[in-house]
Amino acid sequence: MPASSVSVNRRPRSRSAVGPAVHKGQQTKAAIVDAALGLATHIGLEGLSIGALADVTGMSKSGVFAHFGSREELQISVIREYHTRFEQEVFYPAMSAARGLPRLRALFDNWMKRTSIEIDSGCIYISGAVEFDDRTGPVRDALASSVMTWHDAMRRAIEQCQELGEIQADVNPAQMLFEIHGLILALHYEARFLRNTGSPERAVNGFQSILSRYGAPTVASHKPAARARAAGRRKVSAPITTSEE
Repeated sequence: MPASSVSVNRRPRSRSAVGPAVHKGQQTKAAIVDAALGLATHIGLEGLSIGALADVTGMSKSGVFAHFGSREELQISVIREYHTRFEQEVFYPAMSAARGLPRLRALFDNWMKRTSIEIDSGCIYISGAVEFDDRTGPVRDALASSVMTWHDAMRRAIEQCQELGEIQADVNPAQMLFEIHGLILALHYEARFLRNTGSPERAVNGFQSILSRYGAPTVASHKPAARARAAGRRKVSAPITTSEE
């Protein structure tokens, strides 16, 4: 049979019968994952169950189960959704900032904003680490992979600062990331558990301290002078800009 006749015969079925059903199924699954994520931020990944989710969504247990097949797959879907939203709120907006310190600052600022919001609900990365730190299996692997993906992005930003001469060349990016991550963990613990006021400000001060300790001296001391000399050579009378390119 000619190829053209095969495509004609299949087209109505794929668009009118299969397409809408698949789309509706995807929408339903997305709604279930959204509800599951809302639950997990308050009761943790371990608190999720097909039955609890059925009660929240008003669906039958069999209806929820049909979209995931197991509680484990449900938990992994929630982790993936959380990671997607984390990237959308923290990582991607920072990519509009210039490479180097402006981008690193943007990544930290966005991370702080996200953490501040989660003080009232909960962070899947942090609560999940407590739940699965001593376990093995695909749920722990999915959670750890998401966290490491984010850490890799932060480490690349630190390395870019080094390449631009804004951070000392002998600084270990992993050490600097460790200290920055520690600020976020301390903020969450201090603000959410101990209810200490002023924790966000202390986290910001801590970040500034890290940049001061690891920043390249030439960036602070030589850049203004170099710019002034360059401006003088060009005989430009306009004020010197301090924005990074």
